[in-house]
Amino acid sequence: MTSTTCLSPNRVWPIRPALGLAAGLALAAAVAPAAAETPWFPMKVYDASSGTPKPAEYTPLPKAEKPYRLCVLFPHMKDSFWVAVAYGIVKQAEAMNVNMNLYEAGGYENLPKQLSQFDDCMASGPDAIIVGAISGAGLSKKFEEAKAKGVPVVGVTNPLPPNALPAANYVDFVAMGEVTGAGLLAQSKPGDKLNIVTFPGPAGSGWAESFNEGFKKAVAKNPNAKILAEKFGDSGVAVQLQLIQDALQAYPGMNVIWGTAPTAEAAIGAVAEAGRSDLKIVSSYENQAMLDALNRGDILAFATQYPVGEGAVAIDQAVRLIEKKPVMSLVQPIAAVIDKTTVPKLQMDLVLAPASWTPVYSVKAK
Repeated sequence: MTSTTCLSPNRVWPIRPALGLAAGLALAAAVAPAAAETPWFPMKVYDASSGTPKPAEYTPLPKAEKPYRLCVLFPHMKDSFWVAVAYGIVKQAEAMNVNMNLYEAGGYENLPKQLSQFDDCMASGPDAIIVGAISGAGLSKKFEEAKAKGVPVVGVTNPLPPNALPAANYVDFVAMGEVTGAGLLAQSKPGDKLNIVTFPGPAGSGWAESFNEGFKKAVAKNPNAKILAEKFGDSGVAVQLQLIQDALQAYPGMNVIWGTAPTAEAAIGAVAEAGRSDLKIVSSYENQAMLDALNRGDILAFATQYPVGEGAVAIDQAVRLIEKKPVMSLVQPIAAVIDKTTVPKLQMDLVLAPASWTPVYSVKAK
């Protein structure tokens, strides 16, 4: 049995100040009941451990042998995407009866904060660390320090340099970008001119560049599709809104906006204000706002990488490394594009946290 500690009493996700270890623990406020087991397994994935992705099913261990101490680092908790990863982390930690503390850096611009949090994690004496890296290259020295001290590190959700860690799980971001491009083409009429501006996300994050690469690869198959510009920037709604407003002025012929979920959130209002009902909006990944927007008809499609599942798998990978049991060193969720025709078939509990769930930053094993 486990107990869980909640930091936020609200279902609205504000931009939180980045938490240090002491501050995070000091804010711990409430206890929720334990989960008996997670319902998401076996989960269909690709096992890319050999370098060649192969279809597989992922099933975690029933329980950890001991109540290990896991430290988890996220880039931020600004939106329901990372809340979904956190949900998977928390529920699987409860199910496996391990201790877990989660800390977020406040945004992709805060690599120094994540580096400091990694040091704090190491100083706390964890059995393993799970990290959604702001920058795989930027954290490489920290990974080496952890390895030298015998602390296994697992990468979750965000891409890393090859063989940077003993275990990781994240989607093939090029393939995920491709499915959104294919989805756009599938819903376009023959002969339609597609004048596209892409808003991939933060430059240097790795995933933004890969999403963009895959999308461009897919739309290049249509001679009527043209990329007018590529606008990188932080994945906050305010930054994306400014980029979109600038693009609406600079590229009056633009009729497709493709980018992050916050891009699409910002684009809905900006497009309406500009009176551009002809514009198509596609999101490169999922969150609650994208599902709502799709159901309203405000966007054409979004892609999913099943972030709840990613969080849950990361906990199991960490426990397997601690216990020196067989582990898939690289698990890749199978990306899918979601539009109005496919949303009824979506396994929603692998995509988003329940609407009633409040973000949890600490799990205590018993």
